[in-house]
Amino acid sequence: MLGLVGKKRGMSRVFSDDGKSTPVTIVEIFKSKIVQRKTQDKDGYYAIQVAYGSKKRVSKSLLKKFNQKGSKGGYLTEFTLSEKEYVDLKQVKELSLDSLEKPEKVDVSGISKGKGFAGVVKRHNFKTQDATHGNSLSHRAPGSIGQCQFPGRVFKGKKMSGQMGNKLSTVQNLVIQKSLDDENVLLIRGAVPGAIGTVLKILPSIKSNSEDNIFKLKNIANEETPAPTETQAPPTETQAPPTETQAAPTETQAPADDASKEDK
Repeated sequence: MLGLVGKKRGMSRVFSDDGKSTPVTIVEIFKSKIVQRKTQDKDGYYAIQVAYGSKKRVSKSLLKKFNQKGSKGGYLTEFTLSEKEYVDLKQVKELSLDSLEKPEKVDVSGISKGKGFAGVVKRHNFKTQDATHGNSLSHRAPGSIGQCQFPGRVFKGKKMSGQMGNKLSTVQNLVIQKSLDDENVLLIRGAVPGAIGTVLKILPSIKSNSEDNIFKLKNIANEETPAPTETQAPPTETQAPPTETQAAPTETQAPADDASKEDK
């Protein structure tokens, strides 16, 4: 699905007409340059690769790709598309907020805040053990984690102590409260993953049942094309009289030739 890339700028609130306050996250949307198009025949699927932001050092292979597409460099991400979306974007070179129609609900992905090493009570919401007589130094312990002789090991994925946060996280079904196209800013209701400055990937909500809940191009070009065709028709009619006026000198030149023959 087609989406956008932005940067988290902080949180604020929006007041409705009846005075109700709604918390929103301010997301600044990048103008993403399309640097590669993937097709079913060559790559096995339809997708576009876009460049966003800026980067101090870019490898020579990526620098060549950026220069060919007129991009200044930056980071890369990819959007997997349907065949129809791929065809619609065939003539598009850049994705921006003002060139797309926004869905009502979106899924926002980003790297969550890192909170260091945490135990199972904080990390996985485990229940604590009894805080009564007889329990010593095991109030927040995880309890049994393995088995006996068979299989004699701890299964992968077991909920245990470890680093909390600092991983890819997605919050689904968030409502776009307001879109400020002139400032390239989206106001999304609620909280999104990451600290201020985190790069976010915004996609249409996968839980939405509506087929119109997608990012799609605005039909600005299609609405403006009929107008020039109508305005060009009158000049074609006005050019007809000069053709008739050019025929007159040809008739006036005939008597002059006959007079020259009589003189001879």
